[in-house]
Amino acid sequence: MNVQANSSLSRWQTLADQVLSGYQITRSEGLEILNASDDELLEMLAATFRIRKQYFGKQVQLYYLKNAKSGLCPEDCGYCSQARGSQAEIPKYRMLNEEKLMDGAKAADEAKAGTYCIVASGRGPTDKEVEHVASVVEKIKSTYDLRICCCLGLLNEDQAQRLQQAGVNRINHNLNTSRDYYDKICSTHTYEDRIQTLKVARDAGMELCSGLIVGMGETPEDIVDTTFELRNLEPKSIPVNFLNSIEGTSLEAVDELDPRYCLKALCLFRMANPASEIRIAGGREVNLRSMQAMGLYAANSMFVSDYLTTKGQSADADYEMIADLGFEVIISGHEVEAGSEPPKLAAQSESC
Repeated sequence: MNVQANSSLSRWQTLADQVLSGYQITRSEGLEILNASDDELLEMLAATFRIRKQYFGKQVQLYYLKNAKSGLCPEDCGYCSQARGSQAEIPKYRMLNEEKLMDGAKAADEAKAGTYCIVASGRGPTDKEVEHVASVVEKIKSTYDLRICCCLGLLNEDQAQRLQQAGVNRINHNLNTSRDYYDKICSTHTYEDRIQTLKVARDAGMELCSGLIVGMGETPEDIVDTTFELRNLEPKSIPVNFLNSIEGTSLEAVDELDPRYCLKALCLFRMANPASEIRIAGGREVNLRSMQAMGLYAANSMFVSDYLTTKGQSADADYEMIADLGFEVIISGHEVEAGSEPPKLAAQSESC
């Protein structure tokens, strides 16, 4: 590390001091974080929390996700239950109509989520689908005080411009893994295709949301490479997913994560991207298990309710976890007091 510490227990506080002074961690330091002894984890989390607190206090931002189009995908991403070749038993339906998407916005508002995420399977949307989503977003914006994040696959310039004009705040398009490992998980589009979609989204004036999936057989070096690629892109939000191996997918037998490694990965992303929102995303319940709450010492946002084709922890349990930490849920700049009664979520529909 740049400044020598007297012991392994103090080196993480030393690194946090440097990051808070504007220092950017190196690749070797990133690997040190991931490869650190489990005995150092509590000290690492304490140091990481100082960075999180500097930029985000004790605030937690909630996201509510709507699977707007399920299955029927021509892409072969190995982790995905909706991919071509997947035998996973999931609902399959085309783009939800306006009523169903508005129901999702209502559920997001009732869940006290600041951001409503509209996600659609497929390589990329048709112009007709983009126009449909844009039209619904305009109605959502006139009805609810919600930020909108769309994840629709590969976008061209005209599509990105239309979404921005409709009021979409942010585009999600995850890198998922490193350049070197990407062809091990997908062959139907390239890493550069994903970079290009992020570029057109930014050029259209929207914020970027881009992250990865940890636990797909990649090396610690791959995770660090992805961390630094994201640092160069400067996304506003970085979702850190942990592989939830789904029966019927090509990665169904991959199960290599433990909660401690997941926490180290969250520490890595916070130390490498101190001012970015770090979100604990898919797979947190399966992989962090009883240590979920500890992830919020590094991350400052999370999904509430369900994911695309898998169930999440109940909203009540999420709110209780946040309250137990003494943290506050933030909605459009307003705090929800810790210990207040959690909102009740409407059930998500899995049909058009």
